[in-house]
Amino acid sequence: MSDHDLRRLGPEEIAGAAWLSQRLLALNNANARELSWLEPDHFAHLANEAFLALATENGDAMLLAFDQDADYDSPNFLWFRGRYARFVYLDRIVVAPSARRQGLARRLHQALFEHAVKAGHERIVAEINSDPPNPGSDALHAALGFVEVGRAAIHGGLKTVNYISRDLV
Repeated sequence: MSDHDLRRLGPEEIAGAAWLSQRLLALNNANARELSWLEPDHFAHLANEAFLALATENGDAMLLAFDQDADYDSPNFLWFRGRYARFVYLDRIVVAPSARRQGLARRLHQALFEHAVKAGHERIVAEINSDPPNPGSDALHAALGFVEVGRAAIHGGLKTVNYISRDLV
């Protein structure tokens, strides 16, 4: 098993692997500008609600995604819920600076695509910050076949996002 093997996160992993949970939370919060800040309890809630929660064995990368039925109040998630009956929302994906350029983000996306197809989903959706900009995410998601389906100003206009979607079929 390598440090970059993927493992699913659930209640047992979050409770039973405190070091991993702490590392992933720190990774998330180090990238809060692009993602959003999480407190430990909220991170545990999100991992428990996730359609798919994945991380590398060493905590260098993480993905959280939710289906349309999740108990989640993110304005971005709710934007998609108001437009699509069924979807998988890619809430956050993050890779540690020391592990970038090794294909981890693509591997996490591919695992999500495969899991969603097996569950009968036809669409993956997400948002990318346009202000403040996130050019790395823009480039990756364009290369993976995502297309823009909307835009919004959120958090009282402090952040502007592009909503993107990728069909799986």
